[in-house]
Amino acid sequence: MATWLGRLALVLALCATSIAYAQKQGGTLRVTHRDNPPSASIHEEATISTDMPFMAVFNNLVIFDPDSPQNRPDRIVPDLATSWTLTNEGRTLTFQLRDGVKWHDGKPFSSADVKCTWDVVTGHVDGKMRKNPRKSWWFNIKDITVNGPREVTFHLNEPQPSLLVMMAGGFSPVYPCHVPASQMRTAPIGTGPFKFAEFKQNESIRLVRNPDYWKPGKPYIDAIEYTIIPSRATAILALVSGRYDLTLTGELSPENAKEIQAQVPQMDCIVQPSNTQGNLLINRDKPPFDDPRLRRVLGLSIDRRAFSEILSRGINKIGGAMLAPPEGLWGWSAEFMETVPGYGGDVEKSRDEGRKIMRELGYGPDKMMPLKVTTRNVASYRDSSVILIDHLKSVYIQGELEVLDSSVWYARLLRKDYAVGMNVQGTGIDDPDVQFFENYTCSSERNYTGYCNPELEKLYALQSRTTDFEARRKIVWDIDKKLQEDGARPVIYQSQGATCWWPHVKGLKMAVNSIYNHWRFDEAWIER
Repeated sequence: MATWLGRLALVLALCATSIAYAQKQGGTLRVTHRDNPPSASIHEEATISTDMPFMAVFNNLVIFDPDSPQNRPDRIVPDLATSWTLTNEGRTLTFQLRDGVKWHDGKPFSSADVKCTWDVVTGHVDGKMRKNPRKSWWFNIKDITVNGPREVTFHLNEPQPSLLVMMAGGFSPVYPCHVPASQMRTAPIGTGPFKFAEFKQNESIRLVRNPDYWKPGKPYIDAIEYTIIPSRATAILALVSGRYDLTLTGELSPENAKEIQAQVPQMDCIVQPSNTQGNLLINRDKPPFDDPRLRRVLGLSIDRRAFSEILSRGINKIGGAMLAPPEGLWGWSAEFMETVPGYGGDVEKSRDEGRKIMRELGYGPDKMMPLKVTTRNVASYRDSSVILIDHLKSVYIQGELEVLDSSVWYARLLRKDYAVGMNVQGTGIDDPDVQFFENYTCSSERNYTGYCNPELEKLYALQSRTTDFEARRKIVWDIDKKLQEDGARPVIYQSQGATCWWPHVKGLKMAVNSIYNHWRFDEAWIER
């Protein structure tokens, strides 16, 4: 996919070249959306369904440089912070903040809002949030202090190169201290370029231009409207007919993009790594999968290359927990991946081993083990689940599909109320701290499988404080290998998703290693 990196860089360069003179004020951006967001509160959710439509309401302390085609730790720029300094051997991070910024209700933004936000998401203060899916990101923050309204300091237990990276992502907005969590779920208040206007459950989301935005003259667009269309085929027809301008990012398959461009050659479509992965969730705390032999059988049934061929004609990549190179900074090399069990090419040999175990447990072609496979009611999840159920038949398991709406899906995962789930897991940022602490620590809210390895957690902490990139990457590769060997959350494929838009939509900024971090829309405009 290196060619896509080059193409996206070219698109971004052309956008940057034209930005000085081509922006036009006005218009409504119409976007297709796949499902009803669980809520409007980014800090309480873990899905692009919330992140993309509501990111434009907020600002971060810092963001990834929108003009960089790759989200990188060396390409982070100011947002609500104007500058920052790192002292005390990397244990003290101090931000200087912008003056004159106001919340959408007119109240002034200050350092107290930053402290309140991270006091809540770290769990130091009860902010009355129903969910806190990324609490584990902030394990290293010991305390937060303010020095007047324009300075805030984060005091860390250990140096942590990833802290700024996590603050730059779309899931790390600054929240207002004076607005309760209940309101943020239904009518959020931010400092961003667009103000919340309306959220009709299962119908639509509407944002309107913030006339008092702290970036003079921006945004250019008057309003953004997201219409919820659960059927991907219907959404594509509506896009092609001209009713909509842009698709939910990464929601289309590579084949969908080809079909759209065949019908509308002038349509802009980019296929890129979404930093989402198809992975298998196995509830190891409940019978029958408290038996490690059965967990192993599930892993032995999977043909990763078949998933890639069926879902994307071979475009989806195979890898571990970390995004594969060259778009990913931390993924295995091809040579290293060959050393990881389950990533070889002899699928039938693996399935023979699985069938042998199942016969020992009393199953066979005349006595299949019944299994409910639970998934989310989104096309990419359903498609993957159908393939999984077909693969399970090869090891004497008869699967039955259970499809859940998004809000129910996440609630069931948090309660661990499932046996086996086919998940399409999004990772907001291409970073080891994000991946390991969010998904694999014993106490993390998003550790849906209940995998717990205290010895491996010591390596999570070691890589987190390692400042040399190559030394850190070696530790990350070893951790990722162990996670796959243990079947912690077997990674089946790494998604390549397509985003399409009409050419009258200008100034979009996207990155090749995440779909989650560039939806502020403050530099986009419509030129009909």
